Amino acid sequence: MAHCGFSEPKAKGQAPDGIPPSQASADQSTRPVLFEIFGEIWTVQSRLGQGVSASVYRVSSGRAATAAVKEFQTDSQGGDYGYHKERSVLEDIQGHKNIVTLYGVFTNHSCMGVATRCLLLELLDVSVSELLVRCGSGVQEGRPQQGHSMWLVQHCARDIMEGLSFLHREGYVHADLKPRNILWSPDDECFKLIDFGLSFKQGNQDVKFIQTDGYRAPEAELQNSLARAGVEGGSGCTAAVDLWSLGIILLEMFSGIKLKDTIGSKEWKDNNAAIVDHIFASNSVLCPAIPVYHLRDLIKSMLLHDPKQRCTAESALLSPFFSIPFAPHIEDLVLLPSPVLRLLNLIDDSHLHNEEEYEDVLEDMKEECQKYGSVVSLLIPKENPGKGQVFVEYANSSDSKEAQRLLTGRTFDGKFVMATFYPLSAYKRGWVFFFSLGLIPTPMITHLERELDFFLTREMASLNH
Repeated sequence: MAHCGFSEPKAKGQAPDGIPPSQASADQSTRPVLFEIFGEIWTVQSRLGQGVSASVYRVSSGRAATAAVKEFQTDSQGGDYGYHKERSVLEDIQGHKNIVTLYGVFTNHSCMGVATRCLLLELLDVSVSELLVRCGSGVQEGRPQQGHSMWLVQHCARDIMEGLSFLHREGYVHADLKPRNILWSPDDECFKLIDFGLSFKQGNQDVKFIQTDGYRAPEAELQNSLARAGVEGGSGCTAAVDLWSLGIILLEMFSGIKLKDTIGSKEWKDNNAAIVDHIFASNSVLCPAIPVYHLRDLIKSMLLHDPKQRCTAESALLSPFFSIPFAPHIEDLVLLPSPVLRLLNLIDDSHLHNEEEYEDVLEDMKEECQKYGSVVSLLIPKENPGKGQVFVEYANSSDSKEAQRLLTGRTFDGKFVMATFYPLSAYKRGWVFFFSLGLIPTPMITHLERELDFFLTREMASLNH
């Protein structure tokens, strides 16, 4: 065996996933333990979210399959309106890659004899809300751009606009678009819309109060105020409310700033275009000018006060912003989970050109990586592109996330390990050169190498505190 291996990082004194023990124990005591779904027992692994009318759980079956269960509470009249409404909308709009998949519906009977209605849904991953939190916590001195990369903003914008375009063609308004309702799919490598509890058919609005503070369109704000006063609000809102919400979300992603207070200000109501201009002027230091202007103009077209003048999702997709090819930053590949993990800063030439040492390193890497989940394949290219990088394909993104969390901060043969995710589709096609001469010009490679150095320095500093 080669004399190389992993060593542990310094302990940071934090519970796994940052969950306080008291909160974890409370969660364990209140959530269901099992669901019987279509004659098969599914184990509840965790609660993913809880609202007034429903809770969402991560579940797994004996076949190692994973999914999400949305369990609805009976409403104040003892009915199942929320369940039936969301079920009917989801059943009408299935089949689009940017809308969460509904696998089925079932009734759960608890040990206390209480029956609850449930949706069995596709399990998705990180939300845009979580991405915004991580973006804000990662601001460092000397990094003037606080928001997400143009690649990530463009990726999210295109995915959600395509989802909205389909939804609106089917006659529906989402009516509650916000960062928490946009989730990343590691398997499909795209963002998807979730939570259709406030959705309605355009021209037949059966929900009085729509949208969430900070993402609510002016016409929805007016309608909500009228509804609270008991006054009928006319013909209801249109699909334009969704474009307003998405415009705010994209502005937050670009700036890295939560805009709820700004949007509630008199200055915003008087001239939001001037505020958008100011945000872009303050956050465009590291971005090429032309793409920034295209994104700014796209967002401004979504934030017009007159809903009839706002762009539609279909027309927004024709924006020149979407014709510009962007490359992902290394931090993007850390933020967006995939079943494939890429380990950097591990292997040097001496291991690659000695066949015996190379085989030993392969064996060591497989042994180590299998500690965190089922490894489907492992690749260490001997030549460029991808020379010396370690690509590990896990059976699912949950295993790769655990491996990424535990391997970052380790040392291998005296080298500090950096673990990023890597697009499954690129790996399957044999494209193992995301940051190499094959796809990116030499000046950008230098920039990405500097980003990697910065990221490694930051991770090492966080481990030492």
